[in-house]
Amino acid sequence: MTFTPHGKHLIAGEWVSGDATFASSPAHGPSHTFSTGTVDLVARACAAAEDAFWTYGYTTREQRAAFLDAIADEIEARAAQITEIGTQETGLPEARLNGERGRTTGQLRLFAQHIRDGEYLDRRVDAAQPDRQPAPRPEIRLMQRPIGPVAVFGASNFPLAFSTAGGDTAAALAAGCPVVVKGHSAHPGTGEIVAEAVLAAIEKTGMPKGTFSLIQGGNRKVGEALVTDPHIKAVGFTGSLAGGRALFDLCASRPEPIPFFGELGSVNPMFVLPEAAKARGEALGTGWAGSLTMGAGQFCTNPGIAVVVKGDAADTFVSATKAALEKVAPQTMLTDGIASAYREGQERFETRNSVKPVVSTTSEGRQASPNLYETTADAFLEDHTLGEEVFGPLGLVVRVDSVEDMVQLAKGLQGQLTTTLHLDDADHGAAAKLLPVLERKSGRVLANGFPTGVEVVDSMVHGGPYPASTNFGATSVGTMSIRRFLRPVSYQNIPEALLQDF
Repeated sequence: MTFTPHGKHLIAGEWVSGDATFASSPAHGPSHTFSTGTVDLVARACAAAEDAFWTYGYTTREQRAAFLDAIADEIEARAAQITEIGTQETGLPEARLNGERGRTTGQLRLFAQHIRDGEYLDRRVDAAQPDRQPAPRPEIRLMQRPIGPVAVFGASNFPLAFSTAGGDTAAALAAGCPVVVKGHSAHPGTGEIVAEAVLAAIEKTGMPKGTFSLIQGGNRKVGEALVTDPHIKAVGFTGSLAGGRALFDLCASRPEPIPFFGELGSVNPMFVLPEAAKARGEALGTGWAGSLTMGAGQFCTNPGIAVVVKGDAADTFVSATKAALEKVAPQTMLTDGIASAYREGQERFETRNSVKPVVSTTSEGRQASPNLYETTADAFLEDHTLGEEVFGPLGLVVRVDSVEDMVQLAKGLQGQLTTTLHLDDADHGAAAKLLPVLERKSGRVLANGFPTGVEVVDSMVHGGPYPASTNFGATSVGTMSIRRFLRPVSYQNIPEALLQDF
């Protein structure tokens, strides 16, 4: 059955509309009309979330786990409809949407199991020592507790896994925090049907209605109202550097500053070490082209830069990348705005005298064709704009004179989500020089792989030093992401009968 959006906001269990509307801009299929978010709707949703916290924040771990499992079940019950409208709105293929839906339900169930296990509470007990001299010591217990309502901004490039019921929402709900989602206008219908699934789970498990709200669309003031509402205690965001930084500054300037967990951008450089380049430069070039163009390059972990030592092996690597990219057909981008920004990014490279085109194409409308450029280490270090993210299938090769130059270039990088080493056994000495720099510059360091796959597991870090993210001690993927929405509380001489979860 085809899903037809009703175009309303979900505020504490009620579908609400307003006077102002906006139309969706799908890649194909029908456009739909949606009510536009307002500052007043934000205030209603946040007040409802605060009211719900006094119940939801004190539910048992099993109750919350059952709720997360129920959300996953309700999403799967709407699988075909979600895929249909998701592909229409984003232009992503069915296989990608189906896989992303599986990741979304998988991380909901992963968090359900995570809180059932209870280790995330980090419970600590220091027993009383009444006979200690010169003064007795009281009993002190520590446990992690939820911080309160959380604001989540949907991401343009992941309509499911990083949006309405994605990783930020799953982590916050698992922690015991109600969530207010600011839906992304690139896929409002997808957001609406997922919100219906969350509401069905709320009703099935008896959770407070204010545990979850979705506000669609709206201008910048709506987002600003959300992060400055006094009921909101943290923000999860995936998006542009400019937009994220503006919200980050607002969070910091509030009368009560709150943490802003923003993922803002990364070029995810790869370092192709000399022996690996000699042994398999052609295969590495072909592999890079595939990773660079996956999903039209619209992944935050897209490897946009490859650093290689000058010579025949580098020539082979670049030639193989070029040949593979020239076979890639134009792909549909997520929004008209993203496609326009991609063309602007390409123009930035085309106008630099220090940059040589290797593959130069023309992209029109919402379509994107791959592009490849070359530059030197000196030019790269002198022109910081060459290290700025171009969201799409654009790659830059940086040729250096030596491994020592690689190390210096790495030291000049901004913070990254990922860095990659392509190496053979004979490259271990060179890798040992680079690894201390790369682990300081990024949240995840890979060897002999491509970073466009992010596993949802306990050990994953999806974050990094600024500007990759605004809080380098956090991750937005994996079970450790729950820590963003918890804080430690010590209990001194409080009777254990009063302490839930001890």
